[in-house]
Amino acid sequence: MKATIITIGDEILIGQIVDTNSVSIAKKLNAIGITISEKLSIGDTREAIVSTIDRALKATDVLVITGGLGPTKDDITKHTLAQIFNSELVYNEAEGEHVKSLLARRGIEFTDLNRGQAMLPKCCTVLHNAHGTAPGMWFERDGKVIVSLPGVPFEMEHLMDDEVIPRLKAHFELKAIVHRTLITRGIPESILAARIAEWEDALPSHLHLAYLPAPNVVRLRLSAYDVEGAATEEEITAQFDTLRSIIGDNIVGYEGSSVEQQIHEILTARGEKLAVAESCTGGTIAAKFTAMAGASAYFMAGVVSYSNEAKHDILGVSWDSLNAYGAVSEQVAREMAEGVRRVSKADYAIATTGIAGPGGGSKEKPVGTVWMAVATPTKTIAIMRNSGTDRSQIISRASAYTIEMLYNELKNL
Repeated sequence: MKATIITIGDEILIGQIVDTNSVSIAKKLNAIGITISEKLSIGDTREAIVSTIDRALKATDVLVITGGLGPTKDDITKHTLAQIFNSELVYNEAEGEHVKSLLARRGIEFTDLNRGQAMLPKCCTVLHNAHGTAPGMWFERDGKVIVSLPGVPFEMEHLMDDEVIPRLKAHFELKAIVHRTLITRGIPESILAARIAEWEDALPSHLHLAYLPAPNVVRLRLSAYDVEGAATEEEITAQFDTLRSIIGDNIVGYEGSSVEQQIHEILTARGEKLAVAESCTGGTIAAKFTAMAGASAYFMAGVVSYSNEAKHDILGVSWDSLNAYGAVSEQVAREMAEGVRRVSKADYAIATTGIAGPGGGSKEKPVGTVWMAVATPTKTIAIMRNSGTDRSQIISRASAYTIEMLYNELKNL
């Protein structure tokens, strides 16, 4: 069973917004056994909508469309679908009253434009949007299904969960698609591939392996299509259990886990505390920990000491070190970690100081140079890593490297 996802809107094509809808829809469809053959973004023109739908229907069984259902003149999806299905638009009393009540609660007048949102193709099944003013629509043609949903992400999410997924499961006989992802750390993709080559070569033909690299992490995803779900899940688990005997020290856990999640669990269980001092990473590391529920059990403080004055005044980094070695140096990284550990009374502390660019580099310290340190109850260690050339890449990599350092100390690796 195959599906095409179409997102409509000039704002997507010009990069004004990021298309998150197709990501969410793809996950939901995959979870019930529908494979995504294409994801397409098109502009707000009748010609683009008609030609794209026509082509997609020839190749797939399910077509999910988002966008273009608002009340303004540039929202033409509904009118175009009515044309495609040779259907007139009729006023839906229930949806009209729903739109009117929603607007009344917000103190907004119900105008003819709003009334138009309850004008729907006569041939469609209306999908009630409890969270917005644009109803969804369900069409059927020659055994295929076309669904049109609003582009507002949270409205689309609710309609997918409440209306679309249950209807698709009832309409089609679906076999399972199984994806399971194992998270590895501290080993580059090419070296990882060489170490597990024999295991990979021995995988059965119906299991497909994908490598998904990120800073200091590689995800290994095993997938199977059109299978019996429970049996295949057990088979994939057994395959990953075999992999643990090869790279066990590099495995973080399954999808949803992370190195920072592992640290979170270790510190919580031990009752130990953590503090963070950041310069070039600008609070990125602190954000990763505080985003997790329960971080207050161990996370004491995060200091973004961007200037030399802040490094000295808040963390106690000496002017001698700053003047002699510069802010981006082993000495300063060590003193930052030790300083934030001291002022916060934490057991462990980590620090970053570097050159994120695009300017500020030199021959001795090029852009991407980052010193990172970990202070523990018994010692302080520091390393320098060149973290790339792009500013966002440098911040991301340096954050990952520093978190990895802390994890290694906690695990005595």
